[in-house]
Amino acid sequence: MEFLRLIAAFILFLASLVHPQAAIDPSGHWEGAVQIPNMEMKIEIDLTKNSKGELAGTFGQPAQNLKGFPLSTLVADGASVHFVIKASANPATFDGTIDGDGKSITGEVKQGEYTVPFTLVRTGEARIAATPKSAPIGKQLEGTWNGTLEVDGKPMRLVVKMANQPDGTAAGTVMSPDGSGTEIPIAMTHKASTVTIDVVQVGASFSGELNAAGTELTGTWTQQSLALPLTLRRAATASKE
Repeated sequence: MEFLRLIAAFILFLASLVHPQAAIDPSGHWEGAVQIPNMEMKIEIDLTKNSKGELAGTFGQPAQNLKGFPLSTLVADGASVHFVIKASANPATFDGTIDGDGKSITGEVKQGEYTVPFTLVRTGEARIAATPKSAPIGKQLEGTWNGTLEVDGKPMRLVVKMANQPDGTAAGTVMSPDGSGTEIPIAMTHKASTVTIDVVQVGASFSGELNAAGTELTGTWTQQSLALPLTLRRAATASKE
């Protein structure tokens, strides 16, 4: 009888080892830092559940005027949290563990050959801004536009998409194949031939003039202390037979 009790206890012990750990909801606004050698980089992470019940989130770096940048590959499993920031061509992968009271996350960031620690503290509710909605734009602006910035002698391609929506607003995105490859929402203003694009997430804007043929937008891309010339050209559309 004692032997059977020992077997039963052993089986229960094994079951406790394989029983999945209760998930900790990581939703909220998190502030902290990545411990880069000889300096500390302040960051902000916002996590929430979307309309499908899936975890979504954004990244911010106040010193670089970066906020609301979409996180990629976001996974929460028990007390573990994993997400990727594709703010450059070299993504940063975060793997952390939420503490028992759900108030902090500690872990490591891997980017290229470097691995450094990070710490985050939950300070309140998530602060995820709604996707920008703009007033309707002229039909001549709808579509895909391509351009290239010259940054420190290196080309940085941009792809801008703009379209009117069924609800009477306009929406669009900007993406760099040479950068993060992530489509970032934009806000647009179209008055006569003048077009303004705001990319709040990365603290950038573009102001340009649309040519008479409606094929080019020529202007200036402004981001922090940079003011760079940029011409956006309408992408060719496939012909219909």
